[in-house]
Amino acid sequence: MILVDTSVWIEVLRDKTGKTVREFRKRIGIENCVFCRFTQLELLQGAKDEMEWKRLDDYLSTQFYIEATEKTWREAARTYFELRRKGITLSSSVDCCIAQIAIESKVLLLHRDEDFERIARIRPLAIERFPSKLA
Repeated sequence: MILVDTSVWIEVLRDKTGKTVREFRKRIGIENCVFCRFTQLELLQGAKDEMEWKRLDDYLSTQFYIEATEKTWREAARTYFELRRKGITLSSSVDCCIAQIAIESKVLLLHRDEDFERIARIRPLAIERFPSKLA
C-alpha cells in the first residue's frame, strides 16, 4: 500500500502532457494507492474554481483513506518538536501528521516534499521521492 502525498497528486493532476501520469501509474503498478484526510484537505483547498472543487470532491469521495489515531497527534507534535530542537524547521506541521499516519499504518509514503526527507532522518518513515517535472 502506498500513501501518496499532496505534492505528488498536484503534479499528477496538473500534468498536461501525460508523462507524469504515465510515470505515476508505472510507479504505483498494482499496489493500492491510499489517501489521508490531510491530502483531501490540501487538494480541495487548492481548487481553482467551483467546477474543479466539485470534480475533486467527487473523486476524493470514492477513495480509500487511512485515518489518524489518538496517538497520531502527540507523535506528530513530538516529531516537529525534536526537529526544531535540532535546528530544523519544517514548512508545515501537517507534514508531521501525514508522516505519522504513514508510520502507524506501515505504508510507503510517495512524496515530492523535502520535509519528509527530514522527518525520515529521525523517524522510521518509509519514503520514496517521486521524480519532479517529468512533463
